Amino acid sequence: MKYVHRLQNWVFRQVHENNLIYNTCWEDPRCDRALLEFGPGNEVVMITSAGCNALDYLLDDPASIHCVDMNPRQNALLELKKASIKQLDFADHFGLFGKGQHPEFSTLYQEQLRKELPGFAQEIWDRWQHYFSGTKGRKSFYHYGTSGTLAWLIRAYFKARPKINRELEALFASKTIEEQRERYDALEPRIINQLAHWIVNRHFTMCMIGVPQSQQALVKEEYEQGITGFLKECLRQVFRNLSIQENYFWQLYYRGYYPENCAPNYLVEEHFARLRDRVDRITTHTTTLTQFLVDNPGAYSQFILLDHQDWLAANDLAALREEWEMILKNSRPGTRIILRSAAKVVDFIPDFVQEQVTFIDQEELRGSHEADRVGTYASVYLGIVK
Repeated sequence: MKYVHRLQNWVFRQVHENNLIYNTCWEDPRCDRALLEFGPGNEVVMITSAGCNALDYLLDDPASIHCVDMNPRQNALLELKKASIKQLDFADHFGLFGKGQHPEFSTLYQEQLRKELPGFAQEIWDRWQHYFSGTKGRKSFYHYGTSGTLAWLIRAYFKARPKINRELEALFASKTIEEQRERYDALEPRIINQLAHWIVNRHFTMCMIGVPQSQQALVKEEYEQGITGFLKECLRQVFRNLSIQENYFWQLYYRGYYPENCAPNYLVEEHFARLRDRVDRITTHTTTLTQFLVDNPGAYSQFILLDHQDWLAANDLAALREEWEMILKNSRPGTRIILRSAAKVVDFIPDFVQEQVTFIDQEELRGSHEADRVGTYASVYLGIVK
């Protein structure tokens, strides 16, 4: 079995280290902003992902946001978003990242965007200009990258089944929770079927959306139907309890673009001028979180860890411990730390951390967790440094 796990981890690293994984963030910044209490003077450290949430946090006026990711392609995506905000008008900016395509992208890139990018990002986007062209088989940027490829394949599958596709269109057009719930309940047995069960339980499928073997194992341990059971619980929470008209995450995943009235804050025109004024407060760093803190010591006010410690806990406990040591060394009393997990209960936080950090009771966080429009994590943890 250990050889199977080694092979699975190797496959994950090959996928994760050589591709753009996330073309959009899958954590709800509305929940984060309420929990993390950003404000003027704050110095924030976070995992980059697709960079959408860093731009969202800027609206709370922190002094700096340091975005750290081992995958340079994720940082290159955030650098392109920064360049777009600085150089383009809102209509062109929304074309790129709202519609996911722009017929004049190559011209915009060569004449306005490229000069704003650091060298590593120029090298990446020089090769990937077709992601935004809208002229090939994939009409949207959001159908590129590994998670985007999976979304594109799922979309193609449903488009080839007109009756189900019409019902999905009706679901995403629902005006009330009652209407939405009724439509989802009718659809669920037809979209989460034996084929879906087979697909989501394939290791390579999970690698495409950035889920390593360790997280897959956590889910399989906690749900009778494994990943399928977890998927059902997530989708039921999202589609039966939260308005799809306010859920830009799932609107994007289904449509391949953001509706103009349902988009993240960096794609809302009323925020555009403020973001342009503040966007240089965001910096990207292609390294580990630990190495970033070694190279950039400070007294940071917020850490956003996403779910990467699930992988560390299963694969490198020494690195997990070292990361926590550096986080605490570079914190101050009141520093807020948020992390998410595929496990309902996290048991990997070292004892020395729990002695120095107060973790808010899960019951107190239930409301935030249930309001999360993404719905793909089993738990969220908020710690406050003593």
